[in-house]
Amino acid sequence: MSDRPDARLHHAHLMASDLDATIAFWADCFGAEVVADEQMAGSRNVFLDVGGGRLNLYDQAPNHRGPVNHLGVHVADLDATIERLRAAGWAPRPTKTDGPLSYAMVEGPDGLLLEVFHFAEETTGEHLRDYFDLGRG
Repeated sequence: MSDRPDARLHHAHLMASDLDATIAFWADCFGAEVVADEQMAGSRNVFLDVGGGRLNLYDQAPNHRGPVNHLGVHVADLDATIERLRAAGWAPRPTKTDGPLSYAMVEGPDGLLLEVFHFAEETTGEHLRDYFDLGRG
């Protein structure tokens, strides 16, 4: 048994000043497929599969961080991960919940923003299950 946390890099989250043009760019130039297009965390979010890689597009112009807002890290146990971050001297922001999604943002080395998140398997819609690797195992 490993003492490594059950965590994996899940997606890059991009800000888009013209969401439809950004979707078209990724679809037309790289064959991206829209997995879901819905409201989450107060804005339109589009989840793309790009050859097995994942992008989340946020309907909002880039801020001071530029177009790459954060990296998403999917974890099996959000509370344990937050405690591990605190114990290591990092300062996760308060946990937020939006439907089946629970997450906390934390700035890592060099100010890299991370979204540490968990989707509740039992309440996640069928259309999102594969994208968030739920029901496997």
